[in-house]
Amino acid sequence: MAGINYAAQYAQALSQAYPYVLNFGALYATENNGRYRMGEDGKTIYIPNISTTGRVAADRDTIATATRNYDNAWEPKVLSNQRKWSTLVHPKDIDQTNEVASIQNITRVFNEEQKFPEMDAYCVSTLYKLWSSTDPSDSSKKAMTADTTALTAANVLSVFDKLMLNMDNARVPANGRILYCTFEVQTLLKAAAGITRNFDVQRGGGAISRAVSRIEEVQIVGVPAALMKTKYDFTAGWKPASDALQINMFLVHPNAVITPVSYQFSQLDPPSAVTEGKYIYYEESFEDVFILNKKQDALQFNVSSGAAAASLSDEGGVSGE
Repeated sequence: MAGINYAAQYAQALSQAYPYVLNFGALYATENNGRYRMGEDGKTIYIPNISTTGRVAADRDTIATATRNYDNAWEPKVLSNQRKWSTLVHPKDIDQTNEVASIQNITRVFNEEQKFPEMDAYCVSTLYKLWSSTDPSDSSKKAMTADTTALTAANVLSVFDKLMLNMDNARVPANGRILYCTFEVQTLLKAAAGITRNFDVQRGGGAISRAVSRIEEVQIVGVPAALMKTKYDFTAGWKPASDALQINMFLVHPNAVITPVSYQFSQLDPPSAVTEGKYIYYEESFEDVFILNKKQDALQFNVSSGAAAASLSDEGGVSGE
C-alpha cells in the first residue's frame, strides 16, 4: 500500500481555518499573500517596487529633454522558518477503515494546541524584531522604537491615540487598522471608554470624546498575554524567552505585512517493517512573516518589561509581573 499524500487537502483545510483559529488570522489572511508569487526556488517571494520623481516647473516656450523618471526594483523575501512534525500511530489506536479521519483528528489537536499558537507567537515576535531593527540589505530601513508608557485606565486612550497619530502622519490608511492587545489592556480600554462617555453625558455635550471615537475606528482583537511577547524560544514548540518584553498593544494595518505559508510535504505511510508495524505521519513546511520595506510605519507597539504575562495592577494599570 503506497503512502497517502495529504498535502493539497491539508493545505486547503488550513487555509480555510487560519482566519478563524489564529489570533493573528487577519495577518495570515492579508491580501498580500495572494498578490505576489513565489519564485521558482519555492522559498523566495519577489515584490516589485516602482519609484518616481516629483513634478517640476513647466513653461510654454521650451521643451525639456525627455528622460526616464521612474525606477523599478525587486524586494526579495526569503522564507527561512522551516518546521516539521511527525508521529507514530499504532494500528490498535486508530480506526483502520478510516485512516483520513483518524489522522485528521490527530492533526486537529496538534494544530489547535501546538502549531497555531506557535504561528501566532512567531508572527508577532518576528514582526516586532523586523520593525525594531535595521536591515543590512536596505539602508533606508530604520529601527523603530516602541512606546513604553505604563498603561492605566487614565492614559490608555492617550497612548492609543499616539499610536494612531504616528500612522496618520505616515499616511497609513485609516480604514482597516487592527489593534491587537492583551485581554488586560482590552479591559482597560473598555473601562476608559466608559468613563469618557459618562463624562460627556454629565457635561451635557453632544459629541463623544475624540479618543473614544478613534477607538471605534479600529477592530480590537484580544490576545492571550503569553502570545504577545517580543521573543520566543522555538527549539521545540514555543515558549517565551527569558528576556522577552510584554507587548501590550500592537496596532497594524494588514497591507503592511506578508505572511507566506508554503506546505511542502504532508504524508501518512502505512505500517511497515521499517516503522515496526505502525503508521507514521510526517509534515514539513516553509513559512515566514515579513514587513514590506516601505510600510514599517503601519506597525506600532506599546511594550513593557518583564517576561511574565501582563496583569492589571492594583492601580488599574498594566505591569510586568
